[in-house]
Amino acid sequence: MSVEPAIAALLEQINALPALSIRSTDPEVLREAERELGASMVPAEPIEVGSVRDTTVPGPVGDVPVRIYRPAKEGPVPTVVFYHGGGWINGDLDSHDLVTRRLCRDVEAVLVAVHYRRAPEHPFPAPYEDCLAVTRHVADHIREFGGRADRLAVAGDSAGANLAAVIAQTFHAEGRPLAAQLLAYPVVQFDADTPSRTENATGYALTAEAISDIQDLYAGTDPAVRRSPKVSPLRAEDFHGLAPAVIGTAQYDPLRDEGQAYASALRDAGVDVFVRNYDGLIHAFVNLFPVSPASEAAVSELFTQFKQRLG
Repeated sequence: MSVEPAIAALLEQINALPALSIRSTDPEVLREAERELGASMVPAEPIEVGSVRDTTVPGPVGDVPVRIYRPAKEGPVPTVVFYHGGGWINGDLDSHDLVTRRLCRDVEAVLVAVHYRRAPEHPFPAPYEDCLAVTRHVADHIREFGGRADRLAVAGDSAGANLAAVIAQTFHAEGRPLAAQLLAYPVVQFDADTPSRTENATGYALTAEAISDIQDLYAGTDPAVRRSPKVSPLRAEDFHGLAPAVIGTAQYDPLRDEGQAYASALRDAGVDVFVRNYDGLIHAFVNLFPVSPASEAAVSELFTQFKQRLG
């Protein structure tokens, strides 16, 4: 299937812009460029939820900013900790506000969005440690958040999906139960040599060169670090007992094949997995639902599947 027309029009605009080198550009310049692009796709009116509050949670080296979304539904509800994408470099609470609002509304859960420290100023393990600290705090104070002690889940997109997958593995190792994990086009294997990284190397917003630069800035060049399951969760020795997973990938995403491989590894270990590769879509489609009908349909399906597992 060809690229969805709405996505193709967006790619035409993106590809006409001067390319910024991730490795050599000031990260604040990269972040501002992403904010400007994202702002052009945000609808005038935000998605309504019950309430939204910015606060902080204790972290390993200081307080970690979080944004807490509560659904309109009353009574005890599930709680989801969400980690935003952006290659561990870009992204913040505002860049994914539309996504987290929709997730809160559609899933009828409390959403705790985490603004972790970012590379290159704070490379691995800082983002992982911040996200883990927040998730542990939420688990330990669950009744102050959603209220249902047995319905805690994690979610994220891209780099955030990497963090969600790693934290799901960490929680399982610690004997802490999770109800589900939502992984949108996750990064799960550094230095992956897959057909999708070659087929979709250029022209689809996220390039193979950008992936290489991002991974170097996040995890450095030490092979032992890059192969660690805390960086490359597909390299974990055992996937048995992990939380039920909802995984979405995109036809024109360099990360497509590793996301599919992670779904297969979980399924082979007996984990409940819903996985779908969405034809005609590109990386970051979760953020594109306001402008892309195919992205809207994909987000609706993924969130519905996630809600079913939260119960």
